[in-house]
Amino acid sequence: MPLTVITVRNVPPSLRGDLTKWMQEIATGVYVGNFNRKVREELWERVKTSAGTGEATLSYADRNEIGYRFESYGTPRRSVDYDGIPLVQLLQETQSDSPQVQTGKSNARKFHEARKFTAKKKTANPILPYIVLDIETDGLDPQKHRIIELGAIRVEGNAQTEFHALIQYEEKLPEEITKLTGITNELLQKEGIPIEKAMQEWMEFAGDTILIGYGIDFDCRFLNAQLRKLKQEPIRQKTLDVMRWVKKEKMLLPNYRLATVLPAYGIQAEVPHRALQDARLICELAGKVNQFLGSIK
Repeated sequence: MPLTVITVRNVPPSLRGDLTKWMQEIATGVYVGNFNRKVREELWERVKTSAGTGEATLSYADRNEIGYRFESYGTPRRSVDYDGIPLVQLLQETQSDSPQVQTGKSNARKFHEARKFTAKKKTANPILPYIVLDIETDGLDPQKHRIIELGAIRVEGNAQTEFHALIQYEEKLPEEITKLTGITNELLQKEGIPIEKAMQEWMEFAGDTILIGYGIDFDCRFLNAQLRKLKQEPIRQKTLDVMRWVKKEKMLLPNYRLATVLPAYGIQAEVPHRALQDARLICELAGKVNQFLGSIK
């Protein structure tokens, strides 16, 4: 496996600790390791996410003319391609965020690439409308247990619309569910609506809009099980799981429970285990996960 070197400067101590789990610190801020491309890319994403205002550089072996490549974050240097050879470009401190044309190319090619970049910016697709979904249930098996609460947020540009329904429940609600969620039999009897009405209103709210959730497969299995009982069509629209993106970006977290993940993205809030409130937290998290919203298309 190729040699990888990561150097960091002025980064949080937590990031240094994470790096030592994967690499050997041979000098202050200099980490060396051997691993495959997938691990290298995931680790580099972790570094960029956690570096804050610090600096970081990644160097690794490559089959080019000089035998290596490098990437940088938060530094005035970056790699540019010159006829297949990676060179170092020193950026001016007063430089704007506008794209830089690569060196070593003809004026015609520079003009062509600049036009391509501008065209891409103008034709970039806006984020499609999406719905953030969360449910609460009286157990974990969709064949035996039932939905007791459903919450969702439709996001269209800067506008948000919320949906919430408590479901009527005639049996004795398990004590552990009441303890976890705060939902009681009295609440469901007072504010709950029949499951048939809740599912009808939910399907009208959701339509064929993309669904987003945290561990959304769980939510969809319960919804589809209930739809089958009502002899209705199952959910067929596209679904996206925020958890899968978090696992790629924050691969060094001790676990991926929502309560653990939120602080890693700067969201200081308790998870109430109530459908609509949890959906709001998932919606906020989705906006902080790198490039997740850009995948909604």
